[in-house]
Amino acid sequence: MEKQEFEQKIKTYADEIEIVLNEQQIHQFYQYMELLLEWNEKINLTAITNPEEIIVKHFIDSLTIAKYVKENARLIDVGTGAGFPGIPLKIIREDIEITLLDSLNKRVNFLNEVIHELKLSKIQAVHSRVEDFAKDKKNRESFDYATSRAVANLSTLSEYLIPLVKIGGNAISMKGSEVDEEMKQSQKAISLLGGKIETIETFQLPQSDINRNIIIIHKTQNTPNKYPRKAGMPSKEPIN
Repeated sequence: MEKQEFEQKIKTYADEIEIVLNEQQIHQFYQYMELLLEWNEKINLTAITNPEEIIVKHFIDSLTIAKYVKENARLIDVGTGAGFPGIPLKIIREDIEITLLDSLNKRVNFLNEVIHELKLSKIQAVHSRVEDFAKDKKNRESFDYATSRAVANLSTLSEYLIPLVKIGGNAISMKGSEVDEEMKQSQKAISLLGGKIETIETFQLPQSDINRNIIIIHKTQNTPNKYPRKAGMPSKEPIN
């Protein structure tokens, strides 16, 4: 896709979710897409390679949570993969400090390249499993927001995210269309981990039939020290 067409499309889609992009931000998104496609030929970063789909399903989808993140907040993106939603958020929000967490070093190398090429500040990519990262006292309950996109069921995801969030902060879970059953099954886990579901927003991505849900979990009390359990346990044996 030529840059001019890209510019027109991303502007149009961003307008639909009430986000105005400036020229520099559009240029950064275009650079990001080119790097994503280039690196995707060497390592598996995304199954989505059509430029318009990248705009809608990766970039715009990531930006749908921007309105929930307060100014100058610290946010961690758990299981970020190719950088979603963390890098799109950073492009439009210079004020927030972001940590991108991923368990695969190849992806972290890609993320560092994107951070360097896009000249992004107040953002770091960290190679670690979330179960280990959250056990470190300097990371635990230190973020205003923890978010993740399409990583695990809500019960498992809560065990990944909630321990990282300070009391008064929020875990933001980005989900697909079917969440009712997950919501029921995760109630015990969310409560046990110190959280409470505050908001559920259901919407369609612009000019598509793709349904999405954003689930905001507010942290009301400290997470017991035993959580998250050791690596692999939250996914093998979710709290229910």
